[in-house]
Amino acid sequence: MALIFTPRTDLLARQVTLGVVLGVHLFAVAWYYYALPSYTRVGYMPEQPVPFSHALHIGQLGMHCQYCHTHVAESPHSNVPTSETCMNCHNKQAVTGKIWAGIKPDSPYLSQVQESYARGNPVPWKRIHKVPDYVYFNHAVHVNRGVSCVSCHGQINEMPVVWHAKELSMGWCLNCHRAPSENLRPPSEVYNMTWVPPAGESPRKIGESVKDRLQINPPQTCQGCHR
Repeated sequence: MALIFTPRTDLLARQVTLGVVLGVHLFAVAWYYYALPSYTRVGYMPEQPVPFSHALHIGQLGMHCQYCHTHVAESPHSNVPTSETCMNCHNKQAVTGKIWAGIKPDSPYLSQVQESYARGNPVPWKRIHKVPDYVYFNHAVHVNRGVSCVSCHGQINEMPVVWHAKELSMGWCLNCHRAPSENLRPPSEVYNMTWVPPAGESPRKIGESVKDRLQINPPQTCQGCHR
C-alpha cells in the first residue's frame, strides 16, 4: 500500500503539531502568571507588625502625607516614616518639670514602636508597593508633575489597612504614559485625597492644561523605564 505522506513530511507534521501544542500551553502559563492579580499583587494586604490606619490619620485627622513620607517630592523613593516620627505624637515627655501626655502613649499597639524608638532599630514594616528591580521609577518626578497619590495607590485615605489597589504593571504604566492627561491634576492638589475638578470642568481638560503648562511628555520607549 502506497504511503500518503513521505517520512520527512510525517516528521515535519509531528514537529509542527508538537510546537503548536507547546506554544498554546506556554501562552496559557504566561497569561496566568503575568495577567492575573496574583502576579500584579492587586489585593495584597499583609498584616503589619504595628496596626496603622490611613483612614484615621489622613481621612479623619487630616494629616498631610509629607508629615510621614517626608521625601516623596524630592527622592526617587517614598520613604517609610521613622519611629521618631510616630513618637512625635505618641510620646510621653517631661516639659518644664511637668509630664506632657501624648496621644495614647500607653497603648499596647505602640509597644513595638516605642521599643524601636528606644533601641534605635527600625520597625520591620512589610513592603506593599514594589516594581521589579529592572524597572526605573522616580517617585518625585511623578509627584511634582501632578500625579496624585490616588492615581497609583488608590483612595489611601479610606484604608484602615493599606492594600495594593492598582496593577503597577508595564501595560498599566504605558497606558498612563500614552494618555497622561487622564491622571494629571494641579500639583498643588497632589496630596488632596478628596480633590474633584471645579464645577463645569472635566478631569481630562484640567489634565491637558497641566500637561501643556509643565510640558509633560512621558517616555514610551524601553529606555525610559529600563535603564
